[in-house]
Amino acid sequence: MQLPIDISAVLKAATDTGAAAATPLSVSVYVDETAPGDLAGHVRALFASAGARTRVTIEYLDRGVVEPSGRDDMAVIVAGDDPAVGAQAAAVRAAGTPAMVATVSPHAVRARAEAAGAPIPAGDVAAPDTPAPAADGTLAPELADAAREPLALDDAARASLDVRMGRWIIAACSEKKLAFALAFPFVRRPLSTDAVNATALQNAGIGAVVFIPGADLPVMTLNQAKMLLQIAAAYGQPLGVERVKELAAVVGGAFLFRNVARQFAGLIPGLGWAVKAAVGFAGTQAMGRA
Repeated sequence: MQLPIDISAVLKAATDTGAAAATPLSVSVYVDETAPGDLAGHVRALFASAGARTRVTIEYLDRGVVEPSGRDDMAVIVAGDDPAVGAQAAAVRAAGTPAMVATVSPHAVRARAEAAGAPIPAGDVAAPDTPAPAADGTLAPELADAAREPLALDDAARASLDVRMGRWIIAACSEKKLAFALAFPFVRRPLSTDAVNATALQNAGIGAVVFIPGADLPVMTLNQAKMLLQIAAAYGQPLGVERVKELAAVVGGAFLFRNVARQFAGLIPGLGWAVKAAVGFAGTQAMGRA
């Protein structure tokens, strides 16, 4: 695990919203004309709030595969019943551009694409959450209708689809993920959650491997401060009085969690490292989500 030793460099990267806002972005949205209207409208709306340096192109798959430009940072294909969706995704990937497929029928879309000879990687398919199965692997009767495809695009489904699309973007376009968050609001929460999860894992590792009493506190605190600034950057919030107040709260919270860790470590002889790791993880998660 790489510890955040070069704090100044990390903070600069986390807070350089000016450079991210000036970063040019190019996105192509390919709409399968058989895609449900509510899905197509929702995806188009997600990519409507673009930044000043962002170009979004809308293409319709009404005459087969559209030749990609190869200059895009990413592409999203709004899928319906057209088996050419897989071929369009393959053409985009062949041009060197990450391709996401947004759908409310994930299994059917992948099956049609595979049957047409252009399978879509499971990781590139973004769809709303589906009902969880019961313990025996079957769906409860009241959930059976909701599990059938196409999935209904209600408020909860739209929210889960937004999160999945945002996660895909920050994974596939990691070098420009802050620029995407500033240009498209639906990317901001997934990017912030990613920062929280990464920092929590780092602090768990710090708590487990730093054995000098008190030595882990400044490193964990600086790591949490970095996390706070990353979240602020994702939402385009500049450094100012509010950030100073929040940083002060981070320092206070760090001392609180440190005291909790010391008390529990004393109750479990020999496992103090595990307690510090657990408190470092849970405390960072709580602080970041708050």
